[in-house]
Amino acid sequence: MSRSISRSSAEQDTDLLDLPPSAKLVAKTLEYEGDATQSQLAESTLLPVRTVRDALSRLEKSGIVRSRISFQDARQRIYSLDGSEPSTE
Repeated sequence: MSRSISRSSAEQDTDLLDLPPSAKLVAKTLEYEGDATQSQLAESTLLPVRTVRDALSRLEKSGIVRSRISFQDARQRIYSLDGSEPSTE
């Protein structure tokens, strides 16, 4: 059973400093552009899909990013910064 712990932006910023540049770019893209799928992030950042997937995995482990299943296409996940309000699809 996992529980969600609200983290301050200062804690998230500290965790972000330890991550690779690709993860920082993905996090900033989510901050500026809002919720996105993995393929949308790859397109926006011009990073390879594999690199984006690794960055999202690291960001989720750090608690900076969260994901949910897309209601439009259940095969995709929508990623957003943890603590941000989910947008309507």
